[in-house]
Amino acid sequence: MHLDSSSTTSNGKTYHRHLLRESYREAGKVKHRTIANLSRCSPEEIEAIRLALRHKGDLEAMIAERPALRERQGLSVGAVWTLYQVARRLGIEQALGDSRAGRLALWQVIARAIGQGSRLSAVRLAMSHAACDVLGLGGFNENDLYENLDWLCERQEAIETRLAEPRAGGGGLFLYDVTSSYLEGTQNELGAFGYNRDGKRGKKQIVIGLLCDEEGEPLSVEVFAGNTQDTRTVAAQVRKVAARFGGGAVTFVGDRGMIKSAQMEDLGREGFHYITAITKAQIGTLLAKGTIQMDLFDEPLAEVCVDSGERYVLRRNPVRAGEMETTRADKLARLERDAAARNAYLAAHPRARVATALNALGRHAERLRIAGWVEVTGDEGKRTVELRTDVEARAEDAKLDGCYVLKTDLLPATASKETVHGRYKDLALVEQAFRTSKTVELELRPIHVRLATRTRGHVLVVMLAYRIVRELARCWAALDATVQEGLNELASLCAKELVQNGRALCNEIPEPRESVRVLLDAAQVRMPEALPAGGAVVSTKRKLPKRRKQR
Repeated sequence: MHLDSSSTTSNGKTYHRHLLRESYREAGKVKHRTIANLSRCSPEEIEAIRLALRHKGDLEAMIAERPALRERQGLSVGAVWTLYQVARRLGIEQALGDSRAGRLALWQVIARAIGQGSRLSAVRLAMSHAACDVLGLGGFNENDLYENLDWLCERQEAIETRLAEPRAGGGGLFLYDVTSSYLEGTQNELGAFGYNRDGKRGKKQIVIGLLCDEEGEPLSVEVFAGNTQDTRTVAAQVRKVAARFGGGAVTFVGDRGMIKSAQMEDLGREGFHYITAITKAQIGTLLAKGTIQMDLFDEPLAEVCVDSGERYVLRRNPVRAGEMETTRADKLARLERDAAARNAYLAAHPRARVATALNALGRHAERLRIAGWVEVTGDEGKRTVELRTDVEARAEDAKLDGCYVLKTDLLPATASKETVHGRYKDLALVEQAFRTSKTVELELRPIHVRLATRTRGHVLVVMLAYRIVRELARCWAALDATVQEGLNELASLCAKELVQNGRALCNEIPEPRESVRVLLDAAQVRMPEALPAGGAVVSTKRKLPKRRKQR
């Protein structure tokens, strides 16, 4: 058996052919039989086969040649391999595709789970993690990743649809909520001033709508201009569900203020149903009309059906009621401290005016939203300001503490009051997705890109990374480690690079230590024995500023 190699040149391009062949005699003549075509093998693999055939009768001689090989520390492989395998299991790799752009997008998703940061950070991360060898990528830089965000934006609908294919048959429950994320800089095409949930005054923002299934698994994410009202984002989700995820009985679950009369009409036209909560003012209106009564809130879970087909599910949360009463008492204590401080100032400054202190204290009460049951008075003779609490008004203000009312058009035969209540509480799954995506685990914010397409691509990357992180959190739920701690531990598993004559032949994966093995087993991931050494060069166009090097 031998290796038959040849090269031919055509139109300035050289082609290499490698055949594994054996010789035999037939009718006194020597003939050759081809066993396998090895032309697709890499040069390193061809040399390895040639070396093995050369010493097939003397393995000791082959081992004697091993000193020409040496080992050196390779790149981190544990975290990137684990995330890659989970992405394959969830269908994310298939949804992104096997093109170079799809592989770059997959690296952006994996890098977001490992180390967060900007596109520049993702490139620097690939310098220490075996991204190219695991994903089969060639070299790239941050400009490639920025352009890849445009590619992701263009194909977002197709990617989300492919990920949702297991929902064949349509129908079911959809959870929907919105959040905002602040921007660094003022040039983002979608940036605008609006209701900022991040508490970042003076910064523009974008609005993000997240559509999840009944288990809290993200199906689609959409980015709106920063001044878009929550209710105006719902129509796009209704169209999306009808066209891509719908069919059958569909129910939207949205928070109070999200699904109002206009949105209910949109849902009705598509034959969809809704579950939402009504505001405190709307509860007051229902009480005034006699549609509901206060004593219903004393029941564990009450229900009222009206002639129009709507149903109201009522409950009082005693824990929330206690929290609200504590907050009310804290506000009153703050106002009392303010009054004491102003009285001390009036006593120490004879020329100070009582009216000035009275006006300031009144404005403070309004800011605290307790002016309805706290009266602020002043005594010019004693030069003091006083607070008087209206007990009845305070009791009226506390009447609906912890009370909430859900509204739905689902028939009792379709969903019981317990089911309606349970599905509304499932909105906490969307809130959990926002918390994980916006904070240190995935760092959706702050956003450093400017173009609308790249902003949408960035948000899609975070959503896909969240799907992986959510799966790992489920796998590692029984372990004493967060997802980030687990990934940091996996990142300590590095490959051993086998080098011959200055050239890396392959990456050998050592046996993981116990702490790493436990994480891999829980995630149902098996490490390979070796990985190819592609030799791809990852580099950044932008270099580290001198001021940072001096720190």
